[in-house]
Amino acid sequence: MKNKKEKKQKSLLRNIIEWVATILAALLIALVIRSFVFELVRVDGRSMDNTLADGEIMLVTKYDYSSTWLCLPWQDDTAKESAARWTFGGDPERFDIVICRYPGRGDINFVKRVVGLPGDVVEIREGYLYVNGEKYEEAYIDDNYRVRGGSDGYSYGPYTVPEGEFFVMGDHRNNSNDSRALGSISRNMIVGHVRRVLYPFDSWRGVE
Repeated sequence: MKNKKEKKQKSLLRNIIEWVATILAALLIALVIRSFVFELVRVDGRSMDNTLADGEIMLVTKYDYSSTWLCLPWQDDTAKESAARWTFGGDPERFDIVICRYPGRGDINFVKRVVGLPGDVVEIREGYLYVNGEKYEEAYIDDNYRVRGGSDGYSYGPYTVPEGEFFVMGDHRNNSNDSRALGSISRNMIVGHVRRVLYPFDSWRGVE
């Protein structure tokens, strides 16, 4: 009788260990996928209208370029800001839409468009983007969302993007907190490349 009881206890203990190991393995796999392969991110706000709408869910890839925060989920913002950042893959290209973070804002995600690469000179003249003196029409921007200012038009810069940094802006230029106010961001602040809108299902599309 004693042997049977011991066998039952050992069997129960083995089952518990197997369940715990399975759950831990699943969490580890999910963490690796989220950090190095892809992540789903929800658009919060209207700074990327009309390219991306508030509430849409995007597929963000990590395998081409990304950076990951080596910190724990329960750490506060101060600890996260000082955590090591591991950058891998290549670099964003001009006009890529990215998920990024801002200094002093912890692990809050922002979705913006890269308009300036390291060494570029970025300007805005009468609402239009100029990079290294070349004007870009930016067909993805609704003309109503350009910042034109008063009779002289809206202007910004010229701003030279430092080495290792990127200049990002929202497509809704009248309603975006971006590099025009914050300055360029370092490469390790860019955490993923926005590829597609997955939800709502009737809005499924590639993003450019």
